[in-house]
Amino acid sequence: MARVLAISSYVAHGHVGLCAIVPALQAMGHEVLAVPSVILSNHYGYRNVAGVDVAAVKLTAILEGLKANGWLENVDAVITGYLPSPEHVDAITATLARLGESLPDVLYLCDPVLGDDPDGLYVPAELAAAVRDTLVPLADVVTPNRFELAWLTGSEVSSAADANRAAKQLGDDLSVVTTSIPAGDGLIENVLAGWREDDVIVVHERSGVPRGTGDLFAALYLGFILDEYEESDALAKATRVVDEIVEASLGREELQLAGILFDAISGGDV
Repeated sequence: MARVLAISSYVAHGHVGLCAIVPALQAMGHEVLAVPSVILSNHYGYRNVAGVDVAAVKLTAILEGLKANGWLENVDAVITGYLPSPEHVDAITATLARLGESLPDVLYLCDPVLGDDPDGLYVPAELAAAVRDTLVPLADVVTPNRFELAWLTGSEVSSAADANRAAKQLGDDLSVVTTSIPAGDGLIENVLAGWREDDVIVVHERSGVPRGTGDLFAALYLGFILDEYEESDALAKATRVVDEIVEASLGREELQLAGILFDAISGGDV
């Protein structure tokens, strides 16, 4: 069992952000310290949304509380998702620096939640730039979607080969897993440009998929890496679980995790 510090959005209803990350990692047997960057009634795909940002100083205070109680002393990994401001990026940067002093082997997965096709960026440009310029260089693993990889690198990304080339621009010692690359004939690809290997997994593209699949995929991939699977196996297993959850969730408002997630993780071969 690993201990993971997870920082992302929290919703009272649904399965995006922490509400996808936490159940996925817990179903894999990992412990999660969940810190919200924003607290909402639900995601912005609904007509009515209410909630508050967790100010960067408050987020830092929560992290300091965890540290004061000794709960950050044996963290194995950090995963970050949606962040509301550049100040939150600064707070996480400071936390990663402090963790690195005592835990040089802590693994950091940055899920750059910046935008998606077809609408582009859905966060302010200055926040997206802060994630690109500050958090991505600190990461060991980055999990962008097709749009996010293209935006982060300023490159055209329309195929697995494009994704592989663009991923290499982010750093030589960085593992990049890009999701939702178009593959034609109703297919999409998840593309790994890893520390030691490259790989591609092809799945069917579906319509009517609820939000949260990116958060779920990032958490699953991290969990399998923490379980010491090889990168290509972690890619295959995370992709398979997400595909099974998507199939069970088609036409629904939210991902169907309850009663399905554990069985999906524990069942099937790579």
